Amino acid sequence: MRITRILPTLIAALLAALSLGTAAVAQDHSPTGPAAAGAASAAGTQDSGPQPIIGGGYAQNGPWAARLFSGGRQTCSSTIIAPTWILTAKHCVSGGQLSFRIGSLDQTSGGTTANGTQVSTHPSADLALVRLDRSVQATYARLGRPGSVSVGQTVQVYGWGATSRCGQEINCQSRYLKYANVVVTGGCQDAYYGSAICARRGDGITAGGDSGGPMMANGTQVGVASTSDRQSSTAYTNVTRYRSWIQSVAGV
Repeated sequence: MRITRILPTLIAALLAALSLGTAAVAQDHSPTGPAAAGAASAAGTQDSGPQPIIGGGYAQNGPWAARLFSGGRQTCSSTIIAPTWILTAKHCVSGGQLSFRIGSLDQTSGGTTANGTQVSTHPSADLALVRLDRSVQATYARLGRPGSVSVGQTVQVYGWGATSRCGQEINCQSRYLKYANVVVTGGCQDAYYGSAICARRGDGITAGGDSGGPMMANGTQVGVASTSDRQSSTAYTNVTRYRSWIQSVAGV
């Protein structure tokens, strides 16, 4: 939703080591690369396995969720915000050959698939917009405005990322969309020094593969996963601060 520690002074090093994507950094390149109906039954068959998002639980709903693949390989998480537009993290799109599975809790089947044809990245924040090669009918994520989230608020984060602190996070991604509750602690910086929302662990925390995924507050998307220490804290690029840029590119 490049996961790494959220200390501004360490961001450069963190990008290389901890992105929320999935390849190197969660897969990066997926950089961690910073977290349904079928999920209910899926959870029933995986109770003995690792829990998603490193804690948390399996999502029961998430029609706006989209799994991002680069060159056919699972990398990051994202959301569909308009018929032809995907919102994700900038550090998730550098690999090229982007494709998405949209509206399914299971990253391997169901929903709608589409390819990315154009990528627009924010010049100073960990945000990217990807234009799809077709119009997709879905429940689009509603984007928050300033004031949509506050310090001390419990919010939800979603993604298909690593379910444990394994050595190569690409090897422990969740097949099914997961979520966790986290508590907003204040403002901070994302992996590119952009405005971000910091949160502490609630019942789970984001890891590699959750990058680009959403932070939801009262049903609206207020953040995009950028970094995480995979233990106690995570940073989400503050969508409410970049609404004008999103609107100028995607029209929403």
